Amino acid sequence: MQKIVVAVTGASGSIYAKVLLEKLSKLNNQISELSLLMTTNAKSVWATELENDDYLNYNVKHYTQQDFDAPFASGSGQYQTMIIIPCSMGTLGRIAQGISNDLITRAADVILKERRKLICVARETPYNLIHIKNMETITLAGGIICPATPSFYSKPKTIEEVAATVVDRVIDLAGLQLDTYRWGK
Repeated sequence: MQKIVVAVTGASGSIYAKVLLEKLSKLNNQISELSLLMTTNAKSVWATELENDDYLNYNVKHYTQQDFDAPFASGSGQYQTMIIIPCSMGTLGRIAQGISNDLITRAADVILKERRKLICVARETPYNLIHIKNMETITLAGGIICPATPSFYSKPKTIEEVAATVVDRVIDLAGLQLDTYRWGK
């Protein structure tokens, strides 16, 4: 059983967070605690892209950007995995430089210092050299950069199915068991 925190930043790609939350909700036999942290911009982008506020309807513990009393703000909170989806380049840059100015960057710092699993679903295109160097820094620190790059060999038919090709990969990276399309099956 894992404790997982999902952070959503203001990058475009709210569909990825939505699909992830839906799938994680169905894996509650593998997750002991699921927490959600969204930036103000993430809520605005979600409303623009998905035209709802359904993030309020998931069975998760909600935290604000300044809630430094959150259990995952400390290594003693024993959270094993943090997924930032989508991860803006601003958030990625602050994590890479060790700037813990809000709960997302503090939690990422904790996950890295405790040698646990940080998965950043980068959502930007194209990358500039600063983005690439920040991704390298996080990778060298033990984090995983998983660009929001869908695959198409499963022949997805809806936007949710396209997003799921990325989300299923993230769930695999988190070490959770998921019945999904597998190459060669």
